Parts: sequence; C-alpha cells; structure tokens
Amino acid sequence: MKRIFFAMTVAFVATSADACGPDTDCGLGDRHYRIAMPEGHDGATPVGAIVFAHGYRGSAHGVMRNMFMRRLVSDMGLALIAGKSLDEDWVLPNSPSHFDSDGQQEIAYFEEVLTDATKRFAIDRDRVMVSGFSAGGMMVWNLACAKPDLFAGFAPISGTFWLEPPATCVTPVTSVIHIHGDADKTVPLEGRAIRHTRQGAVDQSLSMYAQQGDFAVAEHANFGDLRCKNRTNAAGEVLEFCLFEGGHSFRVAFLQHAWDRLKAAGQL
Repeated sequence: MKRIFFAMTVAFVATSADACGPDTDCGLGDRHYRIAMPEGHDGATPVGAIVFAHGYRGSAHGVMRNMFMRRLVSDMGLALIAGKSLDEDWVLPNSPSHFDSDGQQEIAYFEEVLTDATKRFAIDRDRVMVSGFSAGGMMVWNLACAKPDLFAGFAPISGTFWLEPPATCVTPVTSVIHIHGDADKTVPLEGRAIRHTRQGAVDQSLSMYAQQGDFAVAEHANFGDLRCKNRTNAAGEVLEFCLFEGGHSFRVAFLQHAWDRLKAAGQL
C-alpha cells in the first residue's frame, strides 16, 4: 500500500504547478492544508471531496499518514482534504484556550481552503462533505451552525459544541450525520467539565438543531453496528444520530457511512 501511495504522490507532484498534495503543504498565508486526489485521477475530471478536521494536537500531516483513510476515500473516488488548526487546537467559542472566541477565524479558514482547493484541483464544489473527530467534530458542529451552505453535508464524530449549543444557527439548516461511542469517556455524551468550561451534552446540540431545522420525529434504523435515529425535514435535509458500542475511537468506515447517507438523501 505504501508503494501505491508513493506512486500517487509522484504523479501528482509532476502535474501540479504549485506542487502541493498529501506530502506537501498547500500554503494559505500562515495556514495550510493538504490534499490527496483519488488514485489514477486524470487531473481534469471534477471529483467530490471529504474535508477532515483533526483532533486536539493533530495535524494535516497526521491525517495524511492514515493510509486506511487515504485508501477508503480514494476507493470512493473522492479527494481527501486535511485541514490544520492555527495552533494545537481549533479556535472555538467557549473552549478552554479560546473561551471568548466567536469562531469566525476558523470559519474563514475553511472558506479559504475550499476556495483555494477548487482553484488548484478538479474538485466538484457541490459534492464536498466535512467531517472531523473529537475536537475536529467540535469544529464541524460550529461550521454546520455558522456556515451551513459551505458544505453539502456535515459529519461530526465524537465531538460537539463547547459548553452549550448556540441559541440559534444560520438558516436554512443543512444535513448533519453525528456519530458517537456510547461509552465515550473523553467526550462523554452528557458532557464533562474541563478547566473553566465544559464539553457540551450531545443531546442538547441535536435538540437545538432539530428545532432550528424543523426536523420530523426520529425514525430508528441500524446500519451494521451503528444504531441510528434519523430525522428529515421538508427541504430533504437529514439529521442523523448514530451510536456504536465503544469509547472515544474513530473508524474510517464512519466516513463511508456518512457519505452514503447524505448521498441517499440527495445531498451529494
């Protein structure tokens, strides 16, 4: 597998004037991101993409080192775009190190990532999902609330708002697929205190968003080992909450599930 991805990288660098990709930063002033196009991509045909927000003290480089994720996303025929926080964590409202932030710095960063990536690479702007794990999941929830039209769908994994959800989100709301371990102790479903703030409760975020989007009563469904509650609204958007048995863990298959569910709902 390593030889395969090495070949992908060489081919990519040779055809990209800006020479950035999975192993080289795509610079955005004092920020950057990394990108891996699907294996065998011709450099011209537009493809969908998954933007991924790393967890606490993570990096775009670290995301790209996850070859299981790289392989899955490539096999889906998609580009993988890895974001990078300004410091060791995302600058989010009510978070321990950035309590008074309004989060707009990070919202602007993801807008710039999409603008830059679609200029440099053949990305279908209408088929881009954003996901993230842990602190990255918290970033995704903030994006969904503040900028619902930025992505076709949002898939936060094991992360929610700090302290409590906002009183309101920008409307019309979009589609959110939230996945969480039922025994998570790092980001518990009920939330927990950290320093002078706390991680919010997942059910509060879901309830707020369901009300904001006028989502219908949840229907239960199982997808493998995921136990899900699915809601839809009149606009065809979906709000899905899925639990798996286990703690604070990430599986690349979660990305496939979220993408498939958004696609089935006609959002991708």
